[in-house]
Amino acid sequence: MPEEIMNRRQFLTASAGISLAAGIESRAGANLLTPAISHEDDPERRKRIKANQQIQKARQAALNILKPSSKDLKHGLELHANSLVVESYGFSPRAAVDGEKIKAAIKNGASEIELKDAREDMMMTRCVTDAAESQEYMDAWEAAGVTCILQNAGEEGMAVSWLLKRLARFTYVTDMMSDFVYKAAAPDDIIAAKKQNKHCLYFSGNGVPIPQDWISLEEELRFIRVFFQLGVRMMHLTYNRRNVIGDGCGEPSDGGLSDFGRAVIAEMNRIGLIVDVAHCGWKTSLEAAEVSNRPIVASHTTCTALHEHIRSKPDNVIRAIADKGGLIGICCIPSFLGGKGDIARMMAHIKYAVKTFGANHVAIGTDVAYASRNSARENQKIPSRRKTRKAWESLWPEGSLTSGPRESRLSMAWTNWPLFTVGLVQLGLSDSDIQKILGGNVIRVARDVLT
Repeated sequence: MPEEIMNRRQFLTASAGISLAAGIESRAGANLLTPAISHEDDPERRKRIKANQQIQKARQAALNILKPSSKDLKHGLELHANSLVVESYGFSPRAAVDGEKIKAAIKNGASEIELKDAREDMMMTRCVTDAAESQEYMDAWEAAGVTCILQNAGEEGMAVSWLLKRLARFTYVTDMMSDFVYKAAAPDDIIAAKKQNKHCLYFSGNGVPIPQDWISLEEELRFIRVFFQLGVRMMHLTYNRRNVIGDGCGEPSDGGLSDFGRAVIAEMNRIGLIVDVAHCGWKTSLEAAEVSNRPIVASHTTCTALHEHIRSKPDNVIRAIADKGGLIGICCIPSFLGGKGDIARMMAHIKYAVKTFGANHVAIGTDVAYASRNSARENQKIPSRRKTRKAWESLWPEGSLTSGPRESRLSMAWTNWPLFTVGLVQLGLSDSDIQKILGGNVIRVARDVLT
């Protein structure tokens, strides 16, 4: 086998089901971030992952770009299997919808809201009720080798009813599949999941729940604690648009935090919720870091120094987040990354952030999900419908949200997490710094905020 590059057959053999690798001793010794691996191998799952062309094509796309030496590949895969991997923001694998049920709902005159809810509910919960989707769901988790996702568990916005629906769906999944994936209420639950060879979700809301009755400040803040009690541990201050808290990243102005926004942050600090400024404007992000007395995060973003985008963060904002003990999670969205928008570009943003702000303040928040291979077939059953208006919260200025070349997107597929670790090895980072980026920093921030 040449030292420089593994060929496709050798890589697939080495990496199929890599998260299930048995008997690998931790290179960093036994500690909370690198618990000893003693997985019971599942030959059938390994076969399915190896036969899953969606997963394998994505891995090959990443390999074609990274071109790792056999040494780096082997070390990266072993390090990944031995590390606690916690995604700073993302989505657990998505199920295919039931096309016939959607078709019937359209025929019976279902409203656009009803149809949207039905699609989302199916994508998020059919892993519980459908055997094929359950298998897809579990195989994707195992292929990725991820222990925990800070899960998008609240629809974009501030309406309490919106935020409750998505939270209920993921609560249902973690209740019904707790032997495989459970709800983590505290960082120690995440550590326990790794030790037990399980997975977990640490809930995030894509908005702060505000009743908007405007009776008093205290009345408006009361649902923040309620959602914390329901298991939410992180909240977006804004989602692209301006709201009563501050300006979102899509607004042409950059007005920063409101007085109400400062009160929201104070309440989140008091209760133990992570403040997330990923979708905030730059001034709002900067002021949030300055005002908060706990670490804050930009959970899925990129570095403006490498590519200016409404969803990137400039150095002064990242520095303020780092100085407060927080982190930025580098995402997998091509248009945010710039350049070719592929896994190499993603690594460039991580390299820049580590060099400029230190490995203690960098994580990975992909902002992408594995989609069931059954999705295309089920979607074909659904009749086409009239065009609908853009959702209010989806403020994406012209040209700011493009899909990028297929190979670029494939290279950053969610199941390519083991290759993200290989890419970090290629950057020349130490194992300890890599493990901070893979999950240690998220655990530290979660502990600092919750205590």
